[in-house]
Amino acid sequence: MSTENLNKAKANLPVRGFLKIDDLIIPQGDDLVQAILDLKKEKNAVILAHYYQPPAIQDIADYLGDSLQLARAAKDTDADMIAFCGVHFMAEAAKILNPSKKVVLPDTQAGCSLADGCSGEGLRAMRAKHPDALIATYINCNAETKAESDIIVTSSNAETIIRSLPTDRPIIFAPDKNLGRFLMKKTGRDMILWDGTCIVHEAFSMERIAQQLAENPHAKLIAHPESESAVLDLAHFVGSTSALLNFVEKDDAQEFIVATEEGILHEMKKRAPHKKLMPALVFDESCNCSECFYMKRNTLEKLYLCMKYELPEITMDEELRLKALKPIEKMLELSTTIK
Repeated sequence: MSTENLNKAKANLPVRGFLKIDDLIIPQGDDLVQAILDLKKEKNAVILAHYYQPPAIQDIADYLGDSLQLARAAKDTDADMIAFCGVHFMAEAAKILNPSKKVVLPDTQAGCSLADGCSGEGLRAMRAKHPDALIATYINCNAETKAESDIIVTSSNAETIIRSLPTDRPIIFAPDKNLGRFLMKKTGRDMILWDGTCIVHEAFSMERIAQQLAENPHAKLIAHPESESAVLDLAHFVGSTSALLNFVEKDDAQEFIVATEEGILHEMKKRAPHKKLMPALVFDESCNCSECFYMKRNTLEKLYLCMKYELPEITMDEELRLKALKPIEKMLELSTTIK
């Protein structure tokens, strides 16, 4: 590999999102897995991966979890480098919690429709309209948005946190309106909702799922609360990513229709190999829209390159980091009883 091509790849990072080095031979198959494990040992690195990542990445991860579990793992690690296999806002959260550690992300173009649609400027404007309100923001947002929030929530702890907030203060909830509506129904708290949705969870079709249930009369529909209300109303169980996993593992039913990102089925099959698992159907019959194309941008090859060259690296202004840290710490303090 030439220095010229490496420098060219680094220069292209802001646009491409990952290193692409023209004359570099990347190991393949089992050799690639071993090369990543060798890099992990050499650099004292830890690999964190979300349940929605490609199966090969899930299998190599040191910690596999949902947003709350990964935030805790990032906070508690003693590794020198965190290789975060998820989307950009998750890697940012790891950096917010670990300013002294190097945080790398295989592909910085692994974004999120919720995070992209909610800005710190927008939250400031909402606060100006509702100056007495507390802002509770879903963790699916960027650092600037977190910095404008009073507290962060995940789907695992949102109900607990919303119930803990003072009843004499209005609540602004951002950016997922479907999760917000679900929490309003669960807690009885009226909230001012940001108009945002997840492109994966809003793609599910109530009509097609109803047909799935009719064709599989013994199946239970389980759904993530980012799904639209019509789907949630049809579901036998609604819960966070980790709650859905636990439900499939422990419930007596032998068949499940799963309304969340399809990557979760990999871990579900490991935990309940004897059960039948079906991804919930979406409106568009021509696409596999229950997969998040952002989550699937990360690959073993990109993970190898980001660990080898320690790029792309997540960096952050310290003033912004400290502002974003406060609402995350509040979340973690209120979530000690949640697994």
